Amino acid sequence: MSKRILVVEDEVQIARVLKLELEYEGYDVLVEHDGKSGLEVALHANLDLILLDVMLPELSGIEMLRRLRKAEVNIPVILLTARNTTLDKVMGLDQGANDYVTKPFEIEELLARVRSCIRHNTLSVKSSNETPLLSIADLVINTETREVARSGISISLTPKEYDLLVYLLTNKNKIVTREGILMHVWGYEYEGETNVIDVYIRHLRKKIDEEFSPPLIQTIRGVGYAIREN
Repeated sequence: MSKRILVVEDEVQIARVLKLELEYEGYDVLVEHDGKSGLEVALHANLDLILLDVMLPELSGIEMLRRLRKAEVNIPVILLTARNTTLDKVMGLDQGANDYVTKPFEIEELLARVRSCIRHNTLSVKSSNETPLLSIADLVINTETREVARSGISISLTPKEYDLLVYLLTNKNKIVTREGILMHVWGYEYEGETNVIDVYIRHLRKKIDEEFSPPLIQTIRGVGYAIREN
């Protein structure tokens, strides 16, 4: 069965090109031109991926994404943005985006990101079905319900924080490199500032280590990170 992609893009010509290119690759494509109608489709259609422009009429792409995640709709989202600052990228990822592409973009790069994002999500679902619980010490993740708790206390994580924690726990007691984190959590070979990892590690530490003992996330200087009990 073909994977179904929703394109939410207000520039008609760009939307048309994306639809043609994606359909040529074998995807089933839906198109909306504003955030309000895009949100309606995303909430009710059976989708595998959303390509979401940030600057949209009616409802911005970031606000549409925020409402989707608030409604616990975890469809992978790739943001299409003309902005190119670390702050804008981090804001989008913090709202639950899985990836982003900066305009203007090469269509082959976008298609590669689409394939990677869908593949990563498929593997995550498969992994969740096979191993619903991940744990270390008193930290437990239920990958079926995406619930995270430490010492029985529920912890709220953003989608990207959750993905990062799952990757660390999947490799518990092992050192994971920054390159490995970027590839497996962001789903592609990142070609920009890597301090986004530091931002997310800092957020995770504040949520799962700051109020608990012992601290679990360790920095391996010059290499990467590890999650372990000592």
